[in-house]
Amino acid sequence: MTSKSKLKGNKFERDIVKAVELHEIKAVRSWGSNGKALGPQYHEEVDILINDDVRVQAKVRKALPKWIRPTENVDIQIIKEDRGKMYVVQELNDWLLEYKRDRW
Repeated sequence: MTSKSKLKGNKFERDIVKAVELHEIKAVRSWGSNGKALGPQYHEEVDILINDDVRVQAKVRKALPKWIRPTENVDIQIIKEDRGKMYVVQELNDWLLEYKRDRW
């Protein structure tokens, strides 16, 4: 029997694919959450491939730290660790709208 966390992760990946497809953008979930199933050029960490060019790793947690989520007062949250790279946290729907606008 599959563990609860694996089922939760699989559902999250399917939900992402559905959200992307609602924007009429192609999305493919890798079999077994292993990017190698999409082709030898992809790393095993790739869970979803959006439009053949955006490699996604999906992580779902019971709760995210409050500081990591953008509030209604900002559009994005930029985070980084000491001496590390910067990352953008943004609502998926907003990112998809921007992606679609920039690609088409």
